[in-house]
Amino acid sequence: MQKVQEIDYLVLTGLAEESAPLELGQLSQKIGLDQAKVSAVFVTRQGAELLVEEKPYFEISVGKKAAEWGNTLPERKIVEALHSAGQPLAIPEIAEKSGLPNKDVGGSLKVLRDKGWVVQQGKSLELTDDGKAAAQGEHGADEVVFNAVVLAGRTVTDRELETQGLPVKAALELFEQRKGVLDVRERVERFATLSDAGKQMVNSGIAPVKEVNLLTPELLKDGAWKEVEFRPYDVTAAVEPTHPGKVHPLVSVFEKTRRVFLEMGFEETESGYVESSFWDFDALFQPQDHPARDMQDTFYVSNPPKTRLPEEELVKRVRDTHEGNGDCGSVGWRYKWSRDLSEKTVLRTHTTASTVRALAANPQGPRKVFCVGPVFRRETVDYKHLPVFHQVDGIIIDEKATFANLLGTLEAFYRKMGFTKFQFRPAFFPYTEPSVEVFVWSEKKSDWVEMGGAGMFRPEVTEPLGCTSPVLAWGLGLERLAMFTYDLSSIGELYRARLSWLKGVDLCRL
Repeated sequence: MQKVQEIDYLVLTGLAEESAPLELGQLSQKIGLDQAKVSAVFVTRQGAELLVEEKPYFEISVGKKAAEWGNTLPERKIVEALHSAGQPLAIPEIAEKSGLPNKDVGGSLKVLRDKGWVVQQGKSLELTDDGKAAAQGEHGADEVVFNAVVLAGRTVTDRELETQGLPVKAALELFEQRKGVLDVRERVERFATLSDAGKQMVNSGIAPVKEVNLLTPELLKDGAWKEVEFRPYDVTAAVEPTHPGKVHPLVSVFEKTRRVFLEMGFEETESGYVESSFWDFDALFQPQDHPARDMQDTFYVSNPPKTRLPEEELVKRVRDTHEGNGDCGSVGWRYKWSRDLSEKTVLRTHTTASTVRALAANPQGPRKVFCVGPVFRRETVDYKHLPVFHQVDGIIIDEKATFANLLGTLEAFYRKMGFTKFQFRPAFFPYTEPSVEVFVWSEKKSDWVEMGGAGMFRPEVTEPLGCTSPVLAWGLGLERLAMFTYDLSSIGELYRARLSWLKGVDLCRL
C-alpha cells in the first residue's frame, strides 16, 4: 500500500468517488479542506495522477463611473433629453436637461457618433433617425447587457448572462475602452478528475500519512515522531526576490582575482597611484622617447611635478643600461638618458610599477608576487577602453622558470576565473622577450578581445635591479574580464548606476 500525504489522500479518494470532473470549490467543500490546500495538490499532481481542466470566465459588476450616472448610460440620458426637447441643443443645454455634468456630455460625443445617434450642427447636437429610434426604446448590445447587470444588483458572470440569451461578448468588447462603466474581472474555474495513473494508484491502495514541518517537544515526548513524515523542502522552488546589500560586481571580480592568486601561492604587493617616471618607465627599460610617454597617452602630475629617485647606485645601473654601458651586454637605446624626465611625476600607467618595485626590493627567488589596482591612461573611451581601469600584475622569480611556466600560470588563472576559450598570440613589449598577448573570445562581439600582455623580463630590466634569475611577468585588464563574467556589452556598464542590473546580478559566482 502506497503512503501519501493526508491532503493528497483526501483529494484522490474524493475524486475517485465522482464519475465526472469536480470543480475546485466543490471538491474543497466535499472533503472539508481550504481551497488553497486543494489547489496545491492540483499543481503537484497535475499531469500525473490528476487531469486538470481550466475554464476561464468573467465576473461583471457595475463600475464606479456608472454608479455616479445613476446606473444609466450617459448616451441614453442625452438622446432622451434631445428627444424631449424636439430640437437641436447645445452641450450646456443638454447638460441641464439630462442632469449630466458638461464634461460627461462632452465625453459621450464619440460614443454617440459611433452609434450614429447624433450629428453636430455648429455647437449643437441633433438626433439622427437611429437616435430617435433609440430614444423611443431601442437598445444596443452594450446597453442590454449593462441594464441586465444593473437589474441583477450584484456581481454576475458572463455565463449567467449568456444563458439569458444576451450578447455578452459583443457588449464587453464595446465596454473595453470605456473605463469605469462595468467592472470586469477574469477568473478561472479548475476542474479535476483522476487520470488512468491516478485510478490505478487508488485501486492499488493508498494510505494517509501525517506530514509535519517541525520536530516539536510533544512529538519527541510521546514518540509520535516515529509515525509522521517530515515534509521535505524544495530548495529549487521559486521565491520572491530580495535585494540585500552586496559587494559591487566589479569589486567581486577584484576579490576573486586576489583569492585565485593567493591560492596559487602568490604574495600581494602594492604601491601608490602617483609614481615616478623612473619606476613606471625607466626601470622597465622603456625608452624615454617612447610614444607611450607622450602627454597624449600619460597623465603627468603638476603638483608635485617631480619625485625623488631611489638610491644613486640603482639609478646609475638603469641609466647605463639605457645608454648601452650596462653590464648585461645590451647595446641599450643609444641615447643620452635624462634624469629630469625620469623624475617626472605620473599617474601610474600599469601596475607593473608595483611589481618591479617588489623585484628591486627583493630580487632573489624563488618568489611569486602580484598586485591588483587602478591604472590611468589617456584612452579614447569605447566598449573596451576607459581612462581609469584596473589590472592584475604579477611576476614569478625562479631559476627554473620557463616561458611554458608563464603560459601555464596564465591558463590556470583564466580557468579558475571561469574561462575556457582563450588563446595566446606573439607580441612585442619593450621590457619582455619573448612576449605574448592574451585573447578571450567574445560571443557578443563575435571576436577575440585582448585581455593583457605577458612575457619574460629582459636582462635590461632584471640585472640592474640585482636579479639574475628568469622573471615571468604579466599585466591583465580586470574590467574586460568582468565584462565577460557578467555578459555585458561594454566595460562602461560596470560604472553606470543601473539599479536594475545591480539588483539582478548574482550575489556570488561559484
